[in-house]
Amino acid sequence: MKQVLLFLTISVGASTQLAAQEPSDALRYSWLSGGGTARNQAIGGTNVSLGGDLSSIFYNPAGMGMYKTGELVLSPGFSFENNKAEYLGSNARQNASQFNFGATGVILPMGTRKEKMRNVTIGFGVNRVANFNNTVYFNGKNNKSSYSEKYLEELINNNVTDPNSAASNFPYGASLAFNTYLVDTIRGAGGNIAGYRSLATPQTGVNQEQTITTAGGMTEVGLAMSANMSDKFYFGGSLNWSVLKYERTSFYKESDATTNAKNNFKYFSVEDFLSTSGIGVNLKLGMIFKPVEQVRIGLAFHTPTFYNMEDRYATTLTTDLEGYAGAGTQTQSSRDFNNGLDGEFAYNLNNPLRVMGGISYVFREDQDITKQRGFISADVEYLNYKASSFSASDPANNSASYFNDLNSTIDNLYRSAINLRVGGELKFETIMARAGFAYFGNPYQSTDVKGSRMNLSGGFGYRDKGKFIDITYVHQIAKDAYYPYRLDNGTFSPVNMNTGTGNILLTFGFKF
Repeated sequence: MKQVLLFLTISVGASTQLAAQEPSDALRYSWLSGGGTARNQAIGGTNVSLGGDLSSIFYNPAGMGMYKTGELVLSPGFSFENNKAEYLGSNARQNASQFNFGATGVILPMGTRKEKMRNVTIGFGVNRVANFNNTVYFNGKNNKSSYSEKYLEELINNNVTDPNSAASNFPYGASLAFNTYLVDTIRGAGGNIAGYRSLATPQTGVNQEQTITTAGGMTEVGLAMSANMSDKFYFGGSLNWSVLKYERTSFYKESDATTNAKNNFKYFSVEDFLSTSGIGVNLKLGMIFKPVEQVRIGLAFHTPTFYNMEDRYATTLTTDLEGYAGAGTQTQSSRDFNNGLDGEFAYNLNNPLRVMGGISYVFREDQDITKQRGFISADVEYLNYKASSFSASDPANNSASYFNDLNSTIDNLYRSAINLRVGGELKFETIMARAGFAYFGNPYQSTDVKGSRMNLSGGFGYRDKGKFIDITYVHQIAKDAYYPYRLDNGTFSPVNMNTGTGNILLTFGFKF
């Protein structure tokens, strides 16, 4: 056992910078459902070729060219989630709910005196493209590995042979485990350090559990312009600023699955805090062509969003080793190494570009919009999740090799995917009935890990004398996987997540 004196002589002022990004971060900020108005979400989010909705700003800005009058739109909403987690044969459930909003903004068409260019339309909107508010819980019994083994690998991979280095150079990982005696030295001949060991007991079984609470979201603010050429060709583009906020609080606990009170292990717990904020920018371009009055064909291109990101983070580890290092518990926080402050790290993130195509058929379309009786519309979208990449915001921080390894891992974990959306509307004078379906493809390369999202939606709308109101319910069925920890040379298992999310959205507004 290392001497207790070592724990007392750690330099509190010492701090080693942590790059806290993970491959799952890249997926989280790319696997987006899109948002939109209640009308748009009721028809599955189809908007590449349809147009005529505020959501066009964020899908295909060319669709704004179909507006003849101005429009002001507000879209409040409420969502609730039911999470089922399966880990090592054990199941657990957790529920969460919160208020949110869909696309909100204003459309301003302006007529021109040119024969071919019928009008130019300007649009400004705000749209919630991702909602991170959630709570997940899982538990299970593991007799193959322990979370603590990642601390051993951190020391081994960095060839740490000096106990003082083990105690101070890894303030967000192995040093916390070393100073609370969860990880201890192995003495060889002559008293020299021959390696490290964990006091956790997976060989006789450990109970593992974790609660993760997340909050925040991604919101886009878009400024768009489109042109209507002879009511046949429509062209548009939008400049969009993305505001990202993500907070994650995690409590992980691992305890002895036996009743043995003398095996030097009762439990350890790890509390992690992460707060990420970012500002990004992207450009969306698109066109719509009407070969005949009833048919619309659309194409849109979204550039990657280029984010400037900043993380704040802290970790606290607590152990009870049944008297191995003294009675009671041992606790240490990463803040002990950083003058009581959270760690901070700035970096860049680019998420994938998107290419979309769509086709719509409008029943009984005429120049007189009152003669329209409905439509059916479908979109297809391509994106490559492995194209997400991280980079250092300051080349002088010597983190290039870390980001190269991280981006290589992203390449190995993820793949390209196809998303499909289809929906339609039937119009009965002032009342509209709508339904839609959306499928978001599996982003994972491994056949052992599958992820997908499917939306089923429906709603009603009312329009009369320049006023309108739409109400929509969207039910999302999602499958995903989460790893509590990963090991380079050990067995680790995923938590298989099945989530059902209900979202009620109301859009109301008026034309002017």
